[in-house]
Amino acid sequence: MKTPLIDRRDFLRAAGTGFVAAMAPSAWAKTLAADAVFATAFVKRDGSYGAAILSEAGKVLHAIDLPARGHDVTFDPVSKRSVVFARQPGTFAVVFDHTGRDEPRTIASVSGRHFFGHGVFSTDGALLYATENDFDNAAGVVGVYDARAKFKRISEFPTYGMGSHELLLLGDGRTIAVANGGIETHPDYGRAELNIATMKPSYVLVDRLTGDLLEKHELPPELHQLSIRHMAADQFGTVWFGCQYRGPGTDRPLLVGRAARGKDLQLLDMPQDVLSGFRNYIGSVAANLAAGTVAVSSPEGNSLAVIDAASGRIVAISALAEVCGVAPDGPSFMATTGTGEILEAGGATRSEPGYVWDNHMLRIEEAE
Repeated sequence: MKTPLIDRRDFLRAAGTGFVAAMAPSAWAKTLAADAVFATAFVKRDGSYGAAILSEAGKVLHAIDLPARGHDVTFDPVSKRSVVFARQPGTFAVVFDHTGRDEPRTIASVSGRHFFGHGVFSTDGALLYATENDFDNAAGVVGVYDARAKFKRISEFPTYGMGSHELLLLGDGRTIAVANGGIETHPDYGRAELNIATMKPSYVLVDRLTGDLLEKHELPPELHQLSIRHMAADQFGTVWFGCQYRGPGTDRPLLVGRAARGKDLQLLDMPQDVLSGFRNYIGSVAANLAAGTVAVSSPEGNSLAVIDAASGRIVAISALAEVCGVAPDGPSFMATTGTGEILEAGGATRSEPGYVWDNHMLRIEEAE
C-alpha cells in the first residue's frame, strides 16, 4: 500500500538528510519511490556545483558533484537513470541514479561540439538525444548517444537552425521538437551573442530516426530577435514555448506561444501588466497534465504565471525573487529560485541552507 503523502513528508522533515543517508539501500529506494521526487542543478554557497534530488517537501535527498554549472535534467523511466547537462557552452553531461545506488558516469562532448543544456531519452530508453552546437559552422545539431553502450555517441542530425536549446520527444515517440533560439555563440567568446542583428529563431519538428525535417516555423520578421528557448507539451499534445527577447528593452513583445502540428505558431496575448512583469524573459516552461495548466517563470521579472491550457487564460501569478525552476506537483507546481528558495505546490516557501537553485527542475515519478 502506498505511504500517505503527509506521513512521508513528516518523516523526511523529522529525519533530515543525515538519517536518510544512513538508511539501507532497499529502504532508501522505497522511500524515494513512495511519491514523486524532483531533480535540479544547483550552486552551493561555497561556489561548488552539483545536481540534487529533492523531496516534495523541498528537502535534499541525494546530491552529486558536477565539475561546473549544470542546466537541465532528463530522466529515463526504463533504466531509472537521469542525465544532467552542462550549461552552455559546457562539454559534459553526467548520468546518475537518483537513488544514489550507482556511481555517476560522465559523457564528454566530441571535438567541435558543446552541449546546450538539454536532452531527452527515446521511449525505450535505448537512445539519448542532446542539443549541441557545431560552433565552427554556427549550426545546431542533435547528438545521438547509445544508452546501452556506455552512452557512446553514434550519430547526429541537424536542427535546421542555430542556437538550439530545449528539445522534446512528442507523443508519437518518433518526432522531436526543437527550439532553435537563433543566436550564434562560439566557445572562444564564452557566452557572447554574436549575431543579434541577424538572428532567426525557429521551432522545428525532426524525425529522430531519419533526421529529416518535418516542419519548420519562424516568427514574423519584426520578431526575429525573439529567441525561442524552452518548451513543454500539455494534455492535448500542444507544445507551449517561452521566449527571451534580445531587442530594445523598451519593447514589450509577447513571450509565450503555442505550437500545434501543421499550424503556424501562435503567440499568447497577455495583460500588459503581466507581460511587463516578465521583463522580456521567460526562463522555464512546465505543464501539469492532470491539472490542465502550464507554468512559465521569469527570473528577470521575479514572476511565475500559471495558464489554463485550454483557454490560454492566466489563472495565477506569484511574485518570487529570481524564480526559474518549475515542475508539476499535485494540482499546482513546485518552483525553485536563484536565491535558494523553494515554493511548494501549496504556496509555502522554504529554503535548504547552502544551496542556490539553477534554471530548471524535473519531476521524477516512477510507475508503481
